[in-house]
Amino acid sequence: MIDVVEVHRGGSALILSMPHCGQDLVPEVEQGLNGEGRAIADTDWWIEKLYGFHRDLDASVVQAKLSRYVIDLNRDPSGASLYPGQATTGLCPVTTFDGETIYNAGAEPDEAEIKRRVEAYYEPYHRALVGLIEESVKRHGYALLFDCHSIRSAVPRLFEGRLPDFNIGSNDGSSCDPAMADVLSKACRAAPGLTTVVNGRFKGGWITRHYGDPAGNVHALQLELAQCAYMEEAPPWTYQEPKAAIVGDILKRALGDMIGWAQRNLGETR
Repeated sequence: MIDVVEVHRGGSALILSMPHCGQDLVPEVEQGLNGEGRAIADTDWWIEKLYGFHRDLDASVVQAKLSRYVIDLNRDPSGASLYPGQATTGLCPVTTFDGETIYNAGAEPDEAEIKRRVEAYYEPYHRALVGLIEESVKRHGYALLFDCHSIRSAVPRLFEGRLPDFNIGSNDGSSCDPAMADVLSKACRAAPGLTTVVNGRFKGGWITRHYGDPAGNVHALQLELAQCAYMEEAPPWTYQEPKAAIVGDILKRALGDMIGWAQRNLGETR
């Protein structure tokens, strides 16, 4: 049985989604990958370690075990682009962020293989996420979904220049109460020497857009973190403890502020 997803259940309304931290490759996919593909360079490295404070917030966690090169859990399962007209990668990526091919010639997944991967690897992650969301709404009256991501600070194919450190996405204000996004951005902007943007290049992927439903008491945000804020952006992708400790403290405080805001403004049903 392939280990697709790891779930930790907490008692608060906060759910941390980590769809791109997985590093595992299944044999039937790995055999078709070239060296670029097997290097899995576009991983959201060390996200599970950076958010290791989640137990202090009593948060739930849904963590991917498989690499995004097997299937991207933050893409529309129909295959539709999240950013029409802009360079991006798809549901079953065939290139890196830099546009380098990741498959041996002729080994790219066809429609049937993509369908198989959706059923075998995509759906279990989302079933776990839906289950936690529903449990939180039932228990607290609402759910706070926080989608955790990171990316190299410079990827010319995807965006110009250097990315800000904290890239907050609320699907242009539609995936959560605007006041909750303000709480998060205020905490990030207070960090000395680090930069923040809201709904810039990264407005939130499929998870934020699909599950964010303030009217239905599900408030979703995505944070795309520039990797240079906490790690080396080149192999071997070294985790830089002093920098990561600072960023981790900022995130812990920001998410704690979000929980506090929700308790005051959304109320508890317990």
